[in-house]
Amino acid sequence: MFAAERHRLIGALVDAQGRVTVGELAGKFDITKETVRRDLAVLEEQGTLRRVHGGAVAAGKASTSEQSLGTRQLQRHEEKLRIARAALALVPTGAASAVIDAGTTTELLAELLTAEPDGRHDQLLVITHAVPIAYRVSTASKLQLEMVGGRVRGLTSASIGAATLEQFAALRPDIAFIGANGIHASFGLSTPDSLEAAVKTAIVRSARRVVALIDSSKFDEETLVRFAGLEEIDTVITDSKPAGALAEALEQADVEVVLA
Repeated sequence: MFAAERHRLIGALVDAQGRVTVGELAGKFDITKETVRRDLAVLEEQGTLRRVHGGAVAAGKASTSEQSLGTRQLQRHEEKLRIARAALALVPTGAASAVIDAGTTTELLAELLTAEPDGRHDQLLVITHAVPIAYRVSTASKLQLEMVGGRVRGLTSASIGAATLEQFAALRPDIAFIGANGIHASFGLSTPDSLEAAVKTAIVRSARRVVALIDSSKFDEETLVRFAGLEEIDTVITDSKPAGALAEALEQADVEVVLA
């Protein structure tokens, strides 16, 4: 096989799988690992992929890359909706408080809350720093809303900064529903932006119970800033069963995994 054809196939594999390893490619194409590394170097120079330890990932998977809220709302909608429905069952009834973090799956949870029949969550106080979620909750007269303010980050429409952190530090909600850009066995939960990460850390530390809403595309991903270890999370709701090192780490950290 000519190198150009092999490069095309490697690029297609990275696009399909998101990640490839040197060993995997060496076996698939019956070439040495040194040849694989040279191929990856060429493809990285062309912008097709990005080399990481042991292999390569798609070029768009840099640790600081982050898509807009609108773009993410179009991705994996059915999986996120199933996760949100499973999360709805964990929202406490009676006089209770719940933080809903910024994100597309958490926004679906807020939407489901507003659509519920009157009575079930009439005494629920929803706390959020996300403008879209606050707007949704504000349209439902049966729900109480506390908006945590600060400087709003345009990409996520969420409050960030010292004022936001101070307000969350003064709260002790019954439960928090958070999102993440990645969940990894050793690195924990992460997000690309340091200011967003600081807010997520504050939410995790404030809540009596922490539930992470994470679809399976985030498994084994490490973005730039770690905001929580697995041991700080009580429950992960996802659409597919974790496997390998991540599954083992979740079990060791005594994290409940709920499949939606």
